[in-house]
Amino acid sequence: MRETNQRYDVVVIGGGAAGLSGALALARARRSVLVIDAGSPRNAPASHMHNYLGREGTPPSELLAIGRAEAADYGAEIVRGEVVKAGKLPGGGFRVVREDGSTVHARRLLVTTGIVDELPQLEGLAERWGRDVLHCPYCHGWEVRDRPVGVLALSPMAVHQALLWRQWTDDVVLFRHGQADFGDEEYEQLAARGISVVDGEVTALEVADDRITGVQLSGGTVIPREALVVQPRFTARSAVLEGLGLVPTEMTMGDHVIGTYIAADPAGATDVPGVWVAGNVANLMEQVVGAAAAGLKAASMINMDLVTDDTRRAVDARRTPFSADAERRVTERVLGDRRHGLQETTR
Repeated sequence: MRETNQRYDVVVIGGGAAGLSGALALARARRSVLVIDAGSPRNAPASHMHNYLGREGTPPSELLAIGRAEAADYGAEIVRGEVVKAGKLPGGGFRVVREDGSTVHARRLLVTTGIVDELPQLEGLAERWGRDVLHCPYCHGWEVRDRPVGVLALSPMAVHQALLWRQWTDDVVLFRHGQADFGDEEYEQLAARGISVVDGEVTALEVADDRITGVQLSGGTVIPREALVVQPRFTARSAVLEGLGLVPTEMTMGDHVIGTYIAADPAGATDVPGVWVAGNVANLMEQVVGAAAAGLKAASMINMDLVTDDTRRAVDARRTPFSADAERRVTERVLGDRRHGLQETTR
Protein backbone atom coordinates (compact mmCIF):
# COMPACT_ATOMS: atom_id res chain seq x y z
CA MET A 1 0.00 0.00 0.00
CA ARG A 2 1.36 3.40 -0.99
CA GLU A 3 0.48 6.12 1.51
CA THR A 4 0.50 9.35 -0.46
CA ASN A 5 -0.08 11.47 2.66
CA GLN A 6 -2.37 13.59 0.54
CA ARG A 7 -5.25 14.98 2.57
CA TYR A 8 -8.38 16.50 1.08
CA ASP A 9 -11.35 18.21 2.59
CA VAL A 10 -13.59 15.89 0.57
CA VAL A 11 -13.02 12.76 -1.48
CA VAL A 12 -15.86 12.07 -3.92
CA ILE A 13 -16.16 8.40 -4.86
CA GLY A 14 -17.91 8.23 -8.21
CA GLY A 15 -17.70 10.66 -11.12
CA GLY A 16 -21.22 10.68 -12.53
CA ALA A 17 -23.70 13.54 -12.48
CA ALA A 18 -24.12 13.46 -8.69
CA GLY A 19 -20.41 13.23 -7.94
CA LEU A 20 -19.32 15.92 -10.39
CA SER A 21 -22.12 18.25 -9.30
CA GLY A 22 -21.01 17.85 -5.69
CA ALA A 23 -17.34 18.32 -6.62
CA LEU A 24 -18.13 21.50 -8.56
CA ALA A 25 -20.00 23.06 -5.64
CA LEU A 26 -17.32 22.08 -3.13
CA ALA A 27 -14.48 23.36 -5.31
CA ARG A 28 -16.32 26.64 -5.75
CA ALA A 29 -16.54 26.74 -1.95
CA ARG A 30 -12.71 26.65 -1.98
CA ARG A 31 -12.53 23.13 -0.61
CA SER A 32 -9.81 20.71 -1.65
CA VAL A 33 -11.62 18.00 -3.58
CA LEU A 34 -10.56 14.71 -5.14
CA VAL A 35 -12.95 12.79 -7.41
CA ILE A 36 -12.13 9.11 -7.94
CA ASP A 37 -14.10 7.79 -10.91
CA ALA A 38 -14.23 4.12 -11.91
CA GLY A 39 -15.42 5.12 -15.39
CA SER A 40 -18.47 2.85 -15.55
CA PRO A 41 -21.57 5.09 -15.54
CA ARG A 42 -24.89 3.31 -15.40
CA ASN A 43 -26.30 5.18 -18.41
CA ALA A 44 -23.32 4.44 -20.68
CA PRO A 45 -25.42 2.22 -23.02
CA ALA A 46 -27.83 5.09 -23.70
CA SER A 47 -27.09 7.30 -26.68
CA HIS A 48 -28.82 10.34 -25.20
CA MET A 49 -30.25 11.49 -21.89
CA HIS A 50 -33.59 13.19 -21.45
CA ASN A 51 -35.61 15.41 -19.10
CA TYR A 52 -32.49 17.42 -18.18
CA LEU A 53 -33.56 21.03 -18.68
CA GLY A 54 -31.07 22.82 -20.94
CA ARG A 55 -29.32 19.54 -21.83
CA GLU A 56 -32.16 17.59 -23.43
CA GLY A 57 -30.80 14.97 -25.83
CA THR A 58 -27.18 15.37 -24.73
CA PRO A 59 -25.11 12.17 -24.88
CA PRO A 60 -24.23 11.03 -21.32
CA SER A 61 -20.51 11.00 -22.10
CA GLU A 62 -20.67 14.61 -23.27
CA LEU A 63 -22.35 15.76 -20.07
CA LEU A 64 -19.69 14.05 -17.97
CA ALA A 65 -16.87 15.57 -20.03
CA ILE A 66 -18.38 19.04 -19.52
CA GLY A 67 -18.81 18.37 -15.81
CA ARG A 68 -15.23 17.20 -15.35
CA ALA A 69 -13.91 20.30 -17.10
CA GLU A 70 -16.09 22.62 -15.02
CA ALA A 71 -15.09 21.04 -11.70
CA ALA A 72 -11.40 21.03 -12.69
CA ASP A 73 -11.58 24.73 -13.61
CA TYR A 74 -12.27 25.46 -9.93
CA GLY A 75 -9.45 23.24 -8.68
CA ALA A 76 -11.06 19.83 -8.16
CA GLU A 77 -8.74 16.93 -8.95
CA ILE A 78 -10.28 14.11 -10.97
CA VAL A 79 -8.58 10.73 -11.36
CA ARG A 80 -9.61 7.44 -12.89
CA GLY A 81 -9.63 4.46 -10.55
CA GLU A 82 -11.73 2.21 -8.39
CA VAL A 83 -11.99 2.59 -4.65
CA VAL A 84 -11.78 -0.80 -2.98
CA LYS A 85 -11.84 0.25 0.66
CA ALA A 86 -12.61 3.16 2.93
CA GLY A 87 -12.00 3.23 6.65
CA LYS A 88 -12.06 5.60 9.57
CA LEU A 89 -8.84 7.20 10.80
CA PRO A 90 -8.13 7.17 14.54
CA GLY A 91 -7.92 10.95 14.74
CA GLY A 92 -10.98 11.56 12.60
CA GLY A 93 -11.53 11.51 8.87
CA PHE A 94 -11.15 8.63 6.47
CA ARG A 95 -8.55 6.63 4.59
CA VAL A 96 -9.51 5.82 0.99
CA VAL A 97 -7.74 2.96 -0.79
CA ARG A 98 -7.71 2.51 -4.57
CA GLU A 99 -7.25 -0.73 -6.48
CA ASP A 100 -3.57 0.03 -7.10
CA GLY A 101 -2.98 0.22 -3.35
CA SER A 102 -2.51 3.99 -3.20
CA THR A 103 -4.30 5.82 -0.42
CA VAL A 104 -5.44 9.33 0.38
CA HIS A 105 -7.03 10.86 3.46
CA ALA A 106 -10.28 12.81 3.56
CA ARG A 107 -12.06 14.83 6.19
CA ARG A 108 -15.40 13.95 4.60
CA LEU A 109 -16.67 11.46 1.99
CA LEU A 110 -19.30 11.90 -0.71
CA VAL A 111 -20.19 8.54 -2.23
CA THR A 112 -21.99 8.60 -5.59
CA THR A 113 -21.26 5.10 -6.88
CA GLY A 114 -24.74 4.51 -8.31
CA ILE A 115 -26.42 1.17 -8.89
CA VAL A 116 -26.14 -1.86 -11.15
CA ASP A 117 -29.07 -2.92 -13.33
CA GLU A 118 -29.34 -6.70 -12.93
CA LEU A 119 -31.09 -7.98 -16.05
CA PRO A 120 -32.91 -11.26 -16.58
CA GLN A 121 -30.99 -13.98 -18.39
CA LEU A 122 -32.49 -13.89 -21.86
CA GLU A 123 -30.72 -14.39 -25.16
CA GLY A 124 -29.90 -11.10 -26.85
CA LEU A 125 -31.31 -8.92 -24.09
CA ALA A 126 -28.21 -7.49 -22.42
CA GLU A 127 -26.74 -6.38 -25.76
CA ARG A 128 -29.84 -4.25 -26.44
CA TRP A 129 -30.04 -2.66 -22.97
CA GLY A 130 -30.58 1.09 -23.13
CA ARG A 131 -31.26 0.96 -26.86
CA ASP A 132 -34.51 -0.92 -27.52
CA VAL A 133 -34.59 -2.99 -24.32
CA LEU A 134 -35.87 -0.38 -21.87
CA HIS A 135 -37.37 0.12 -18.44
CA CYS A 136 -38.06 3.84 -17.92
CA PRO A 137 -40.74 5.45 -20.10
CA TYR A 138 -39.68 8.94 -19.02
CA CYS A 139 -36.20 8.20 -20.33
CA HIS A 140 -37.13 6.41 -23.55
CA GLY A 141 -40.90 6.52 -24.07
CA TRP A 142 -40.83 9.37 -26.57
CA GLU A 143 -38.24 7.57 -28.69
CA VAL A 144 -40.54 4.53 -29.16
CA ARG A 145 -43.81 6.42 -29.34
CA ASP A 146 -46.47 4.87 -31.58
CA ARG A 147 -44.31 1.76 -32.12
CA PRO A 148 -45.05 -1.87 -31.13
CA VAL A 149 -43.80 -2.31 -27.55
CA GLY A 150 -43.67 -5.46 -25.45
CA VAL A 151 -43.59 -5.60 -21.66
CA LEU A 152 -41.93 -8.63 -20.07
CA ALA A 153 -43.68 -9.61 -16.83
CA LEU A 154 -41.02 -10.19 -14.19
CA SER A 155 -42.87 -9.09 -11.06
CA PRO A 156 -46.30 -8.15 -9.73
CA MET A 157 -45.59 -4.66 -11.12
CA ALA A 158 -46.02 -5.91 -14.72
CA VAL A 159 -49.59 -4.68 -15.17
CA HIS A 160 -48.63 -1.27 -13.83
CA GLN A 161 -45.74 -1.14 -16.32
CA ALA A 162 -47.96 -2.04 -19.24
CA LEU A 163 -50.56 0.58 -18.31
CA LEU A 164 -47.83 3.19 -17.92
CA TRP A 165 -46.22 2.49 -21.29
CA ARG A 166 -49.65 2.67 -22.92
CA GLN A 167 -49.30 6.45 -22.52
CA TRP A 168 -46.70 6.49 -25.31
CA THR A 169 -48.15 3.94 -27.73
CA ASP A 170 -51.47 2.19 -28.30
CA ASP A 171 -49.67 -1.03 -29.40
CA VAL A 172 -48.62 -2.70 -26.13
CA VAL A 173 -48.35 -6.46 -25.56
CA LEU A 174 -47.80 -7.85 -22.07
CA PHE A 175 -45.84 -11.13 -22.03
CA ARG A 176 -46.83 -13.06 -18.90
CA HIS A 177 -43.56 -15.05 -19.04
CA GLY A 178 -44.54 -17.55 -16.34
CA GLN A 179 -45.73 -14.97 -13.83
CA ALA A 180 -48.80 -15.80 -11.76
CA ASP A 181 -52.07 -15.11 -13.53
CA PHE A 182 -53.44 -11.62 -13.18
CA GLY A 183 -56.64 -10.83 -11.31
CA ASP A 184 -59.98 -10.07 -12.92
CA GLU A 185 -59.69 -6.37 -12.19
CA GLU A 186 -56.24 -6.25 -13.80
CA TYR A 187 -57.47 -8.06 -16.90
CA GLU A 188 -60.33 -5.58 -17.13
CA GLN A 189 -57.92 -2.65 -16.93
CA LEU A 190 -55.68 -4.13 -19.61
CA ALA A 191 -58.63 -4.85 -21.89
CA ALA A 192 -60.02 -1.36 -21.39
CA ARG A 193 -56.70 0.09 -22.55
CA GLY A 194 -56.37 -2.29 -25.49
CA ILE A 195 -53.34 -4.14 -24.07
CA SER A 196 -53.01 -7.77 -25.18
CA VAL A 197 -51.70 -10.49 -22.85
CA VAL A 198 -49.58 -13.31 -24.27
CA ASP A 199 -49.02 -16.49 -22.25
CA GLY A 200 -45.90 -18.62 -22.53
CA GLU A 201 -42.24 -18.09 -21.72
CA VAL A 202 -40.14 -15.64 -23.69
CA THR A 203 -36.90 -17.29 -24.80
CA ALA A 204 -35.14 -14.82 -27.11
CA LEU A 205 -35.26 -11.60 -29.06
CA GLU A 206 -35.21 -11.48 -32.81
CA VAL A 207 -32.90 -8.81 -34.19
CA ALA A 208 -32.36 -7.63 -37.77
CA ASP A 209 -30.28 -4.68 -38.98
CA ASP A 210 -29.30 -3.97 -35.36
CA ARG A 211 -32.93 -3.52 -34.31
CA ILE A 212 -35.39 -5.66 -32.38
CA THR A 213 -37.99 -7.07 -34.75
CA GLY A 214 -39.74 -9.61 -32.54
CA VAL A 215 -40.04 -11.52 -29.27
CA GLN A 216 -39.76 -15.30 -29.49
CA LEU A 217 -41.76 -17.65 -27.25
CA SER A 218 -40.76 -21.13 -26.10
CA GLY A 219 -43.01 -22.77 -28.70
CA GLY A 220 -41.25 -20.90 -31.51
CA THR A 221 -43.93 -18.27 -32.09
CA VAL A 222 -42.56 -14.78 -32.73
CA ILE A 223 -44.58 -11.72 -31.79
CA PRO A 224 -43.47 -8.68 -33.81
CA ARG A 225 -42.18 -5.94 -31.50
CA GLU A 226 -39.75 -3.04 -31.88
CA ALA A 227 -38.94 -2.54 -28.20
CA LEU A 228 -39.12 -4.63 -25.05
CA VAL A 229 -39.65 -3.29 -21.54
CA VAL A 230 -38.06 -5.17 -18.63
CA GLN A 231 -37.80 -4.45 -14.93
CA PRO A 232 -34.23 -5.01 -13.72
CA ARG A 233 -33.25 -5.40 -10.12
CA PHE A 234 -31.45 -2.25 -8.98
CA THR A 235 -28.49 -3.11 -6.77
CA ALA A 236 -26.56 -0.38 -4.95
CA ARG A 237 -22.82 -0.27 -5.58
CA SER A 238 -22.20 -0.15 -1.87
CA ALA A 239 -19.18 -2.36 -1.13
CA VAL A 240 -17.00 0.59 -0.13
CA LEU A 241 -19.70 1.78 2.27
CA GLU A 242 -20.20 -1.61 3.87
CA GLY A 243 -16.61 -1.36 5.13
CA LEU A 244 -17.75 1.71 7.08
CA GLY A 245 -20.71 -0.12 8.57
CA LEU A 246 -23.34 1.05 6.08
CA VAL A 247 -25.34 -1.84 4.66
CA PRO A 248 -27.89 -1.55 1.85
CA THR A 249 -31.61 -1.40 2.52
CA GLU A 250 -34.15 -3.22 0.38
CA MET A 251 -36.69 -1.15 -1.52
CA THR A 252 -40.07 -2.73 -2.13
CA MET A 253 -43.09 -1.92 -4.24
CA GLY A 254 -46.03 -3.77 -2.85
CA ASP A 255 -44.52 -7.06 -1.68
CA HIS A 256 -41.86 -7.11 -4.38
CA VAL A 257 -38.22 -6.17 -3.76
CA ILE A 258 -37.05 -4.00 -6.67
CA GLY A 259 -33.54 -3.30 -5.40
CA THR A 260 -31.27 -1.96 -2.69
CA TYR A 261 -30.06 1.50 -1.68
CA ILE A 262 -28.12 3.23 1.09
CA ALA A 263 -30.40 5.00 3.53
CA ALA A 264 -29.72 8.68 4.19
CA ASP A 265 -31.49 11.85 5.24
CA PRO A 266 -32.93 14.23 2.58
CA ALA A 267 -29.53 15.94 2.22
CA GLY A 268 -27.64 12.67 1.83
CA ALA A 269 -26.14 12.34 5.31
CA THR A 270 -25.79 8.70 6.36
CA ASP A 271 -25.72 7.16 9.82
CA VAL A 272 -21.92 7.38 9.74
CA PRO A 273 -20.84 10.93 10.64
CA GLY A 274 -18.81 12.46 7.84
CA VAL A 275 -20.22 10.25 5.06
CA TRP A 276 -22.78 11.48 2.54
CA VAL A 277 -24.40 9.71 -0.43
CA ALA A 278 -26.12 11.11 -3.52
CA GLY A 279 -27.63 9.88 -6.76
CA ASN A 280 -28.89 6.39 -7.48
CA VAL A 281 -26.94 4.77 -4.64
CA ALA A 282 -29.35 6.60 -2.32
CA ASN A 283 -32.41 6.87 -4.58
CA LEU A 284 -33.14 4.13 -7.10
CA MET A 285 -35.63 6.25 -9.05
CA GLU A 286 -33.36 9.28 -9.53
CA GLN A 287 -32.83 10.45 -13.10
CA VAL A 288 -29.73 12.37 -14.20
CA VAL A 289 -31.06 15.84 -13.41
CA GLY A 290 -32.19 14.66 -9.97
CA ALA A 291 -28.82 13.03 -9.29
CA ALA A 292 -27.05 16.30 -10.12
CA ALA A 293 -29.37 18.18 -7.78
CA ALA A 294 -28.77 15.63 -5.01
CA GLY A 295 -25.01 16.01 -5.42
CA LEU A 296 -25.32 19.79 -5.05
CA LYS A 297 -27.50 19.46 -1.95
CA ALA A 298 -25.10 17.01 -0.31
CA ALA A 299 -22.13 19.26 -1.15
CA SER A 300 -23.72 22.27 0.53
CA MET A 301 -24.32 20.25 3.70
CA ILE A 302 -20.78 18.87 3.63
CA ASN A 303 -19.35 22.36 3.33
CA MET A 304 -21.50 23.57 6.24
CA ASP A 305 -20.32 20.62 8.31
CA LEU A 306 -16.71 21.51 7.51
CA VAL A 307 -17.35 25.16 8.35
CA THR A 308 -18.60 24.04 11.76
CA ASP A 309 -15.51 21.88 12.23
CA ASP A 310 -13.18 24.66 11.05
CA THR A 311 -14.82 27.07 13.49
CA ARG A 312 -14.49 24.65 16.39
CA ARG A 313 -10.82 24.13 15.62
CA ALA A 314 -10.24 27.88 15.35
CA VAL A 315 -11.92 28.50 18.71
CA ASP A 316 -9.83 25.75 20.34
CA ALA A 317 -6.66 27.22 18.87
CA ARG A 318 -7.61 30.68 20.08
CA ARG A 319 -8.36 29.46 23.57
CA THR A 320 -5.22 27.39 23.99
CA PRO A 321 -2.60 30.19 23.99
CA PHE A 322 -4.93 32.43 26.02
CA SER A 323 -5.33 29.75 28.68
CA ALA A 324 -1.59 29.13 28.82
CA ASP A 325 -0.87 32.86 29.20
CA ALA A 326 -3.55 33.24 31.85
CA GLU A 327 -2.13 30.29 33.78
CA ARG A 328 1.36 31.86 33.61
CA ARG A 329 0.07 35.17 34.99
CA VAL A 330 -1.78 33.41 37.82
CA THR A 331 1.36 31.43 38.72
CA GLU A 332 3.48 34.60 38.75
CA ARG A 333 0.95 36.36 40.97
CA VAL A 334 0.82 33.47 43.42
CA LEU A 335 4.60 33.30 43.59
CA GLY A 336 4.71 37.05 44.06
CA ASP A 337 2.21 36.87 46.90
CA ARG A 338 4.27 34.15 48.54
CA ARG A 339 7.45 36.19 48.29
CA HIS A 340 5.64 39.21 49.74
CA GLY A 341 4.34 37.11 52.65
CA LEU A 342 7.83 35.73 53.32
CA GLN A 343 9.27 39.24 53.40
CA GLU A 344 6.60 40.34 55.89
CA THR A 345 7.41 37.40 58.20
CA THR A 346 11.15 38.07 58.29
CA ARG A 347 10.68 41.64 59.32
